Amino acid sequence: MPKYHKITPTEALKKLTEVDTPFVELYEHGTLGVELYKPEKIDKQQPHERDEIYVIISGSGTFYCDGATMDFAAGDFLFAPAHVEHRFEEFSDDFLTWVFFYGPKGGENTNHK
Repeated sequence: MPKYHKITPTEALKKLTEVDTPFVELYEHGTLGVELYKPEKIDKQQPHERDEIYVIISGSGTFYCDGATMDFAAGDFLFAPAHVEHRFEEFSDDFLTWVFFYGPKGGENTNHK
């Protein structure tokens, strides 16, 4: 496998149409897992076992995480620690995000900067 890898949103969306879920796994390296996520109308996800980063590709809405709600838009970075309730709410029809899972089950150190 090459030391680099490139996946475009267009390529990822094509792979998403081949599965019957709102997400598709695209890449793994060590503890890193990369997915594309496009929920329809309602985000039904549950807390995950590992820390998670979202980088919004398109769309906007609100993001609920651990009791707080914040607006998001294309280009934003969002973090959800392992085992914490989180979800996208009131998102636009064009909402699409990269998802990056990393680290050990249970998450990494809980000190945030």
